[in-house]
Amino acid sequence: MDMSAYPLLEGIDEPAHLRELPQSQLPRLTEQLRDFLLNSVARSGGHLAAGLGSVELTVALHYVLETPFDRLVWDVGHQCYPHKILTGRRQEISRVRKIDGPAGFPVRDESPYDTFGVGHSSTSISAALGMALASRNRNEGRRTCAVIGDGGLTAGEAFEALNHAGDVRPDLLVVLNDNEMSISENVGALNKTFARLLAGGVYGNVRAEAKQMLEYMPGPMREFAKLAEEHVKGMLVPGTFFEELGFQYFGPVDGHDVDELVTVLERLREMDGPRILHCVTRKGKGYAKAEANPIAYHGVKAFDPAAGIKAASGTAPLTYTDVFSQWLCDMAEREPRLWGITPAMREGSGLVAFAERFPDRYLDTAIAEQHAVTLAGGLACEGEKPVLAIYSTFLQRGYDQLIHDIALQNLPVVFALDRAGLVGADGATHHGMFDFSYMRCLPNLTVMAPADERECRQMLSTALAVDGPASVRYPRGRGPGVVPDTSLETLPVGRAEIRRRGQGVALLAFGTMLAAAETIGDEIDATVVNMRFVKPIDEDCISEMAQAHDTIITLEENMIAGGAGSAVVETLAAQHQQPAILQIGLADRFVDHGERDEQLELVGLDTDGVRRRINEWLGRTVASPVTSE
Repeated sequence: MDMSAYPLLEGIDEPAHLRELPQSQLPRLTEQLRDFLLNSVARSGGHLAAGLGSVELTVALHYVLETPFDRLVWDVGHQCYPHKILTGRRQEISRVRKIDGPAGFPVRDESPYDTFGVGHSSTSISAALGMALASRNRNEGRRTCAVIGDGGLTAGEAFEALNHAGDVRPDLLVVLNDNEMSISENVGALNKTFARLLAGGVYGNVRAEAKQMLEYMPGPMREFAKLAEEHVKGMLVPGTFFEELGFQYFGPVDGHDVDELVTVLERLREMDGPRILHCVTRKGKGYAKAEANPIAYHGVKAFDPAAGIKAASGTAPLTYTDVFSQWLCDMAEREPRLWGITPAMREGSGLVAFAERFPDRYLDTAIAEQHAVTLAGGLACEGEKPVLAIYSTFLQRGYDQLIHDIALQNLPVVFALDRAGLVGADGATHHGMFDFSYMRCLPNLTVMAPADERECRQMLSTALAVDGPASVRYPRGRGPGVVPDTSLETLPVGRAEIRRRGQGVALLAFGTMLAAAETIGDEIDATVVNMRFVKPIDEDCISEMAQAHDTIITLEENMIAGGAGSAVVETLAAQHQQPAILQIGLADRFVDHGERDEQLELVGLDTDGVRRRINEWLGRTVASPVTSE
């Protein structure tokens, strides 16, 4: 990108360069940084609205703190693009979330300024507390700062960390970036309290009248009055809440006034103990289209900033999320006991239509996965039919509840696991690589994986009919294009489907891997089985395949360790059958960000990679089909 339009920003390759600027130039720098961010993300795609809202805060923090010696910890990381631009990655930001480009979240291996790897919400205060205690133990004099959004503050871990920090009292600054948003609009009593107090007339009127009075006061009295104002605000805004937890509370301050932020942060820098600075910002700040619709501009593909994001024209193919959304509404029409639950992912999980049509049976728990799981269990105890729509990667946060509150009590909760397998640009923190492994080991659970859109709908109906907990996992984006019917039919539990009869080799495919198995099965005349169920696994089918074939090959988009292939191996061992076995899946490593197709190729789970792996293992070469370009 031509940097002639960004003369101040061009000279900043690290925060030390930023700190060489006079404070008077910071407003101009923030203008350049915001414009550069907008045009960069418009070219590359990525997270936009959150970063636009955190420009002044990012500049002020790096200006006041001696980063990277002082520790700056971001929560989630959606807002970290300005941070990355100022910390030596300006030239690479156009390749953000792409193979060999910077990640969309802070990553410790990427930069010393990324002090803690994040991607899931509400971890910043806990991590920063650990860093602050380490500094105190070694008497290093480091300052530590955590930046958390008001959406992130709805999660239990954030309160656990606040509670602990107020007790051990380290030198810790927590910046609350309050923009009334996470990805969707924030929900919950805490958010409503913040909004009511900040938007109410009492605080605004007191502040306005105080400013008028200050104009006529002598200098010493004016300084005293400013200190007194902090105590007055503590009676009118959420300061009292934080002070009861042992924090000194300051704010709210305008998070888009970089001069005020620098002044306040310089004062707070010299203080000891746990402090919280409450900044009020606007998600999407400076780009009118993002300010008006921050949800749409949270994560974007490449677009023209002048025109904005254009609505898709025509009828787009159904995604798996669309299939779930339609099924949920259709089933809710028939079943009045059905509830739809999401931990703050209404849009991403496909619950918008359900929330509009069935508002009395729609529950958004905010970023509280543990609560969401046990809440569903409570509903199930009373004969209701809860459906928890949750990303595979986020269910990990409620794993103890899954075991103790659901599986142990055999409660009929449906887990609709979106974003299973490799998810693309969000990378290692968001892949759904582990759910086969962490769910199939639990008693009472039924675990399913559809191979196409029609099967996805059938499995969701099956999960609701099962007398116990059941999960249906499906990938991000579109499937092979099999149009689901409008019925609510179920599948026989634990029954696989033989798609092709061959000889010598049996390909046992789970979920998304069926398409590659069918292609290769035709090439090598192998039997192809759509396994459908990871648990209960079809033991009869596995026995039949072992008796009729010399080789069994399992295919899954999950970790090999403890995954679906392992279930097949365990079944064969129990049956005392010993065919040659090859397990194909994800190896023992995390997978970096990039496009999903690129990731599948990288790990060898695209059709060519699977073919190559099978041919190498069989020790013979099978000609690939001729393709036209």
